[in-house]
Amino acid sequence: MAIAADSQFHVLAVDDSRIDRMLIESLLKTSSFHVTTVDSATKALKILGLVEDDLRNFDTSVVSKFHQDVEVNMIITDYCMPGMTGYDLLRKIKESKSLKDIPVVIMSSENVPSRINRCLEEGAEEFFLKPVQQSDVNKLKPHLLKSRVKEEQDQLINSKRKGMEQSYSPNKNRQKM
Repeated sequence: MAIAADSQFHVLAVDDSRIDRMLIESLLKTSSFHVTTVDSATKALKILGLVEDDLRNFDTSVVSKFHQDVEVNMIITDYCMPGMTGYDLLRKIKESKSLKDIPVVIMSSENVPSRINRCLEEGAEEFFLKPVQQSDVNKLKPHLLKSRVKEEQDQLINSKRKGMEQSYSPNKNRQKM
Protein backbone atom coordinates (compact mmCIF):
# COMPACT_ATOMS: atom_id res chain seq x y z
CA MET A 1 0.00 0.00 0.00
CA ALA A 2 1.30 3.45 -0.83
CA ILE A 3 1.67 6.29 1.64
CA ALA A 4 -1.45 8.43 1.94
CA ALA A 5 -1.48 11.61 -0.11
CA ASP A 6 -0.61 14.84 1.70
CA SER A 7 0.26 12.84 4.85
CA GLN A 8 -3.44 12.72 5.75
CA PHE A 9 -4.30 9.48 7.50
CA HIS A 10 -7.32 7.52 6.34
CA VAL A 11 -9.39 5.82 9.02
CA LEU A 12 -12.06 3.21 8.33
CA ALA A 13 -14.74 3.51 11.05
CA VAL A 14 -17.03 0.51 11.53
CA ASP A 15 -20.16 0.70 13.71
CA ASP A 16 -23.71 -0.55 13.27
CA SER A 17 -25.07 2.48 15.17
CA ARG A 18 -25.61 5.46 12.86
CA ILE A 19 -25.26 7.91 15.76
CA ASP A 20 -21.98 6.38 16.91
CA ARG A 21 -20.66 6.40 13.32
CA MET A 22 -21.53 10.08 13.00
CA LEU A 23 -19.85 10.87 16.34
CA ILE A 24 -16.62 9.02 15.55
CA GLU A 25 -16.54 10.50 12.05
CA SER A 26 -16.94 14.02 13.47
CA LEU A 27 -14.20 13.48 16.07
CA LEU A 28 -11.81 12.02 13.51
CA LYS A 29 -12.44 14.81 10.98
CA THR A 30 -11.86 17.39 13.71
CA SER A 31 -8.40 15.84 14.06
CA SER A 32 -7.85 16.13 10.27
CA PHE A 33 -8.30 12.45 9.45
CA HIS A 34 -9.87 11.31 6.20
CA VAL A 35 -12.75 9.02 7.24
CA THR A 36 -14.75 6.27 5.56
CA THR A 37 -17.63 4.84 7.58
CA VAL A 38 -19.46 1.53 7.17
CA ASP A 39 -22.18 -0.14 9.22
CA SER A 40 -20.82 -3.69 9.39
CA ALA A 41 -17.62 -5.69 9.65
CA THR A 42 -18.56 -7.47 6.43
CA LYS A 43 -18.62 -4.15 4.51
CA ALA A 44 -15.28 -3.23 6.09
CA LEU A 45 -13.79 -6.47 4.78
CA LYS A 46 -15.10 -5.67 1.30
CA ILE A 47 -13.46 -2.23 1.39
CA LEU A 48 -10.21 -3.80 2.55
CA GLY A 49 -10.36 -6.33 -0.28
CA LEU A 50 -10.97 -9.32 2.01
CA VAL A 51 -14.17 -10.61 0.51
CA GLU A 52 -15.82 -13.33 2.55
CA ASP A 53 -17.12 -16.53 0.91
CA ASP A 54 -20.69 -15.41 1.72
CA LEU A 55 -20.15 -12.32 -0.40
CA ARG A 56 -19.22 -14.06 -3.64
CA ASN A 57 -22.59 -13.13 -5.08
CA PHE A 58 -21.81 -9.42 -4.81
CA ASP A 59 -20.03 -7.45 -7.52
CA THR A 60 -16.43 -7.55 -6.24
CA SER A 61 -15.03 -5.55 -9.16
CA VAL A 62 -16.26 -2.39 -7.46
CA VAL A 63 -14.63 -3.46 -4.20
CA SER A 64 -11.33 -4.27 -5.88
CA LYS A 65 -11.32 -0.90 -7.63
CA PHE A 66 -12.05 0.89 -4.34
CA HIS A 67 -9.36 -1.15 -2.57
CA GLN A 68 -6.76 -0.21 -5.21
CA ASP A 69 -7.60 3.50 -5.05
CA VAL A 70 -7.87 3.92 -1.29
CA GLU A 71 -5.36 3.18 1.42
CA VAL A 72 -6.64 2.60 4.94
CA ASN A 73 -4.14 3.55 7.64
CA MET A 74 -6.26 2.55 10.66
CA ILE A 75 -9.48 0.75 11.48
CA ILE A 76 -11.67 1.72 14.42
CA THR A 77 -14.51 -0.68 15.04
CA ASP A 78 -17.32 -1.29 17.46
CA TYR A 79 -17.00 -4.56 19.35
CA CYS A 80 -20.63 -5.64 19.42
CA MET A 81 -22.29 -5.73 15.99
CA PRO A 82 -24.76 -8.11 14.39
CA GLY A 83 -23.26 -10.79 12.18
CA MET A 84 -19.53 -10.38 12.54
CA THR A 85 -18.22 -8.71 15.71
CA GLY A 86 -15.41 -6.18 15.89
CA TYR A 87 -13.30 -8.89 17.52
CA ASP A 88 -13.88 -11.16 14.51
CA LEU A 89 -12.90 -8.30 12.19
CA LEU A 90 -9.73 -7.72 14.23
CA ARG A 91 -8.77 -11.39 13.93
CA LYS A 92 -9.35 -11.46 10.15
CA ILE A 93 -7.20 -8.35 9.68
CA LYS A 94 -4.38 -9.70 11.84
CA GLU A 95 -4.50 -13.04 9.94
CA SER A 96 -4.11 -11.25 6.58
CA LYS A 97 -0.54 -10.93 5.27
CA SER A 98 -1.32 -7.67 3.49
CA LEU A 99 -3.36 -6.02 6.26
CA LYS A 100 -1.86 -7.31 9.51
CA ASP A 101 0.16 -4.12 10.11
CA ILE A 102 -2.86 -1.81 9.94
CA PRO A 103 -3.56 -0.61 13.49
CA VAL A 104 -7.00 -1.65 14.78
CA VAL A 105 -8.84 0.09 17.62
CA ILE A 106 -11.87 -1.51 19.27
CA MET A 107 -14.61 0.52 20.97
CA SER A 108 -17.50 -0.63 23.14
CA SER A 109 -20.09 0.76 25.50
CA GLU A 110 -19.55 -2.24 27.78
CA ASN A 111 -16.60 -2.22 30.18
CA VAL A 112 -15.83 -5.95 30.28
CA PRO A 113 -12.18 -6.51 31.34
CA SER A 114 -11.95 -10.01 29.82
CA ARG A 115 -13.21 -8.65 26.48
CA ILE A 116 -10.77 -5.73 26.59
CA ASN A 117 -7.83 -8.03 27.40
CA ARG A 118 -8.79 -10.50 24.68
CA CYS A 119 -8.85 -7.74 22.04
CA LEU A 120 -5.53 -6.28 23.17
CA GLU A 121 -3.92 -9.75 23.23
CA GLU A 122 -5.21 -10.40 19.70
CA GLY A 123 -3.48 -7.25 18.42
CA ALA A 124 -5.78 -4.25 18.98
CA GLU A 125 -3.78 -1.07 19.55
CA GLU A 126 -6.36 0.47 21.88
CA PHE A 127 -9.75 -0.28 23.40
CA PHE A 128 -11.98 2.79 23.87
CA LEU A 129 -15.11 2.94 25.98
CA LYS A 130 -18.06 4.71 24.38
CA PRO A 131 -18.90 7.42 24.02
CA VAL A 132 -15.55 8.06 22.35
CA GLN A 133 -14.05 11.41 23.35
CA GLN A 134 -11.66 13.77 21.58
CA SER A 135 -8.99 12.75 24.13
CA ASP A 136 -9.35 9.15 22.86
CA VAL A 137 -8.92 10.23 19.26
CA ASN A 138 -5.77 12.14 20.26
CA LYS A 139 -4.22 8.78 21.27
CA LEU A 140 -4.41 7.51 17.67
CA LYS A 141 -1.64 9.53 15.97
CA PRO A 142 1.30 7.71 17.64
CA HIS A 143 -0.08 4.37 16.43
CA LEU A 144 -0.44 5.75 12.91
CA LEU A 145 3.04 7.23 12.89
CA LYS A 146 4.54 3.95 14.17
CA SER A 147 2.66 2.10 11.43
CA ARG A 148 3.90 4.53 8.77
CA VAL A 149 7.54 4.20 9.88
CA LYS A 150 7.25 0.39 9.77
CA GLU A 151 5.71 0.57 6.30
CA GLU A 152 8.53 2.81 5.05
CA GLN A 153 11.15 0.47 6.55
CA ASP A 154 9.51 -2.53 4.89
CA GLN A 155 9.49 -0.72 1.54
CA LEU A 156 13.17 0.13 1.91
CA ILE A 157 14.07 -3.47 2.80
CA ASN A 158 12.04 -4.80 -0.14
CA SER A 159 13.67 -2.41 -2.61
CA LYS A 160 17.15 -3.34 -1.33
CA ARG A 161 16.26 -7.04 -1.59
CA LYS A 162 15.03 -6.56 -5.17
CA GLY A 163 18.23 -4.72 -6.07
CA MET A 164 20.36 -7.50 -4.64
CA GLU A 165 18.33 -10.18 -6.42
CA GLN A 166 18.70 -8.36 -9.73
CA SER A 167 22.46 -7.84 -9.34
CA TYR A 168 23.01 -11.50 -8.46
CA SER A 169 20.62 -12.91 -11.04
CA PRO A 170 22.01 -16.11 -12.62
CA ASN A 171 21.11 -14.79 -16.08
CA LYS A 172 23.41 -11.80 -15.66
CA ASN A 173 26.35 -13.89 -14.51
CA ARG A 174 26.30 -16.28 -17.49
CA GLN A 175 29.06 -15.79 -19.99
CA LYS A 176 28.25 -15.83 -23.68
CA MET A 177 30.13 -18.58 -25.45
